[in-house]
Amino acid sequence: MNLDFARILELAVTGVVYSVVGLITFLGMFFLVDKLTPGNLWQELVERKNTAVAIFFGALALGMSLIIAACLHG
Repeated sequence: MNLDFARILELAVTGVVYSVVGLITFLGMFFLVDKLTPGNLWQELVERKNTAVAIFFGALALGMSLIIAACLHG
């Protein structure tokens, strides 16, 4: 498999674009879930160190990441 510089550059740019699109989608969904749930979840995470909220957002982050990765990968 012979990759020239143009092909490597194309793959790198494509990877960066998909990464940025995935991160923007993930952050948008994170803030949407934060607004849809009752209370100030960020305050619960940072100030009160609520373990249950941290586990919830961790599981949510993994789920959203898998969905976004599947959508971007095709």
